[in-house]
Amino acid sequence: MLLRVYYRSGRIGFMTSDAIDRQEIEATVQHLIEEVREWPHVTTGDHRFGGTEFRVGPREIGHVHSWGMLDVAYLRKLRDVLVEEGHTGPHHVLPESGWTTYHIESPDEFEHAVRLLRLSYLYHVNVLQGTPGGAEAFDDVDVDGELDSMGLSRQIRTALHRR
Repeated sequence: MLLRVYYRSGRIGFMTSDAIDRQEIEATVQHLIEEVREWPHVTTGDHRFGGTEFRVGPREIGHVHSWGMLDVAYLRKLRDVLVEEGHTGPHHVLPESGWTTYHIESPDEFEHAVRLLRLSYLYHVNVLQGTPGGAEAFDDVDVDGELDSMGLSRQIRTALHRR
């Protein structure tokens, strides 16, 4: 067992490597929450099964649990491509739905988690822009420009535009 010494609030302590990993993951999750809540039109709140939920308008784009499990909502066709390409996995409870589950296991996975949520965000904003009043309400988000800059595969781009 690996022990690491730490100093906090005037006290010296010891943590196992497992405890260190948990703290790093919790810090990464908190960083993710802070990042996503700054996006235009995103609101955050408590998720009914624990964790923090991200919504854009009336739509949930995903939620994250403090232990690093990130569930993200997509159109089923898009979800299938993302799973097939290895970007994420099927949802842990609803594997046949458009939901996916990605496990954040280290701080190095922060950028990938942000990318997965951003893709869901852009998909849902794009749908909302096509609703009455949505074009004006969400006109400050350049969905196509952001998607172009993400370097997405042809299969992902094709799945994004199917409704």
